[in-house]
Amino acid sequence: MSEDKEICFVIMPISKTTTKHTKAYWTRHFKDFLKPLIEENSSLEARRSKPLRGGVLSEIITALVTSPVVVADITDQNPNVFWELGVRQSFKHGTVMIAEEGTKLPFDVGGKGTLFYSNDRLKNEDFRRDFKEALADCLSNPERPDSQVLETMSGRGTLFEIFSRDEAIRRLDAVLAECDWNIEVFDDVIKRAKANQKNPEKRRYVTKRFRFSAIELLVTNRYIDEVQRFFKSAESVLDSCLAVNEMLNSWSYKPNGVEKWFLKKDVQKWKEIISRFRDTVEQARENLSQRF
Repeated sequence: MSEDKEICFVIMPISKTTTKHTKAYWTRHFKDFLKPLIEENSSLEARRSKPLRGGVLSEIITALVTSPVVVADITDQNPNVFWELGVRQSFKHGTVMIAEEGTKLPFDVGGKGTLFYSNDRLKNEDFRRDFKEALADCLSNPERPDSQVLETMSGRGTLFEIFSRDEAIRRLDAVLAECDWNIEVFDDVIKRAKANQKNPEKRRYVTKRFRFSAIELLVTNRYIDEVQRFFKSAESVLDSCLAVNEMLNSWSYKPNGVEKWFLKKDVQKWKEIISRFRDTVEQARENLSQRF
């Protein structure tokens, strides 16, 4: 392939589909009709799909996903052709569907524009013109929608965005659960620190630790659309979690110092910081749940 040419991948029957459409017919159909017509566009090189078997399958999938243009001949409704068409339309626009005149289209592709070719050379002039225009449009407008799958799965209010919203809500629920857990642990720590300071001989320790994996994911991925102040607050809470756990881990080695550290007024404000952050996360979750 010349370096300045794009691949036009053709999916079509390989073997006999009817008494008229034999394996030899499909070979000639590509070699003598489709390939020369496609390559009248100097930017394209036509390549034909191969039989679906063995290691060839991964090559075909790669071509279906990466080729800027795919032509699908759905004449005779060959199962392999529809399988390949389904793969293509799950990943990329830029597909031109063609069929022999008289082909009855299945309902699920009937709504898409299909170009029909004829054995009549005069009739085929219209097909040739429209086909070449469609190929050129695929190259010049690669994001023009022609896949119902992608139209449904991407964009505002579509399934993809709804799935993304629901996943973000689940992640925020995990953040809220961590905040609730951490507030509970903090209360236990303060209560135990005060008791230990009053009666050091019966000193005991809190074995629970702050949880922060969901908070850390929020800080690193920023998977919701919020202002910078929101994420700064999340970073502050994450830092607090790490600091508290570090002190809890050293409590039994430096009991008096750790307890006094926890009982300082500025440290005890962390509960208020976590509570305020929880409120902002709750509001973000509510806003997200009301979308669509």
